[in-house]
Amino acid sequence: MRFSGGGPRAMSAVVQANAAVMLLFALIMALVALGFGETAPAFAEAAVLLGALGLLIALASRRPRPRMNRPATFLLTASVWVTASLAGALPLYLCGLGAIDAVFESMSGLTTTGATVMSGLDGTPHGILMWRALLQALGGVGFVVTGMALLPFLRTGGMQLFRTESSDKDDKELATAARFAGMTVSVYLLLIGLCGMVYHLGGMNLFDAVTHALTTLSTGGFSNYDASFGHFQSPFLQWAATLFMLLGALPFVWYYRVFLRRHVRSEQVVALLATLALAIGVLTAWLVWTSERGLAEALRLVAFNVVSVVTTTGFATQDYTAWGPFAVAVFVILTAVGGCTGSTAGGAKVMRWVILLRAVRLSLKRASLPHGVFALRYENRPVADDVLYGVIAFFTFYMATIGLLTIALDLAGLDFQTAVTGALTSVANVGPGAGEIIGPAGNFAPLSPLVKVILTFGMYAGRLELMTVYVLLSLRFWRDI
Repeated sequence: MRFSGGGPRAMSAVVQANAAVMLLFALIMALVALGFGETAPAFAEAAVLLGALGLLIALASRRPRPRMNRPATFLLTASVWVTASLAGALPLYLCGLGAIDAVFESMSGLTTTGATVMSGLDGTPHGILMWRALLQALGGVGFVVTGMALLPFLRTGGMQLFRTESSDKDDKELATAARFAGMTVSVYLLLIGLCGMVYHLGGMNLFDAVTHALTTLSTGGFSNYDASFGHFQSPFLQWAATLFMLLGALPFVWYYRVFLRRHVRSEQVVALLATLALAIGVLTAWLVWTSERGLAEALRLVAFNVVSVVTTTGFATQDYTAWGPFAVAVFVILTAVGGCTGSTAGGAKVMRWVILLRAVRLSLKRASLPHGVFALRYENRPVADDVLYGVIAFFTFYMATIGLLTIALDLAGLDFQTAVTGALTSVANVGPGAGEIIGPAGNFAPLSPLVKVILTFGMYAGRLELMTVYVLLSLRFWRDI
């Protein structure tokens, strides 16, 4: 990969972007301080400190006509997520969390992972609960917008393939970053508002409805209660959450095209729905067979938890690891699926799985018919070789990262099951893993500081689609920037 140098102007743009993030977070902290008196001193102090630092950095880095280039775009994206996570951790630290716990919670929120080190949530001040929900809301939409801007450079088969679902006319309609960002935020806010309204009408109080709407559409999974979404025993609310988690995992541009009645069919949407239907059907039959639950109850419990895991939301209504080893195995496999490209969901993404499986099938055809002529296609269009290579590279890095993190977690003292599922759930940005500690009924608080640092890196690397992190580890990148 060859970059062209950008010099001081490019670095100035990166620094100014990080300063802007600080100022944005300071503003939001100030609003939280005004709205929630119990935590107002901590949030006000954080807003002042962060606002002053951001302003000083912005003034010190001012340059005439700062210019972005490709390496600067990589550095900007990677550094902004670090800056945002540290900024998000500041009020949590001032409210009493330890430094490592505060950064872990903030990174989990912004990457919409949903793993938490906080317990006693039922009695936690509303200001902190609102802040956690806002972190996930910011992280969800931020990932979609920055992903569309950065990932075409990575050639890992994500955003390039997502763009093949649109016609030339649609590409022109969404040609500018500002137009795309505006469309994305509009759809996102509309869905959040609709979700909050449904939650409130379904019996949630206004505060719970707002915060859970923010964490549902961001596919984040932070809840205001230790029992997660299981606190709400209403079947209506659980079905509503199942629907809105799914809506958060669908491509936001796809909603725009549905509204315009153009290109409604999407192969990744069809693949996601088919995967969910198969998993829900199999596990519902398993749960009815192995327990005394009726079909309606089993279907509701399975649908909620399967959609939660596949969309990487991480809400739970029950400890599904108690459904038996077969169910645990299925949920571990589902953890690696992920939502659609161009959504708030994490994971490997359905689109990449579609391309990979088709490439495998094509290889088998070529092996049995060596003189045949076959082409790999997606949405009735040929898939470029570099995109296919990018998909293969992504899965190579994906499995390698999970493997390395598993070894690191094992060496840090975790049992094998917890280490494997902890590595997988952090890289896939899902939240709960398996086992007594980090399972759906568990909490990440008992883990050692070293383990939390490793998992924090896993969440960060997974949300940046891995390749961004590995590009930054390249010596050539730093020579060319």
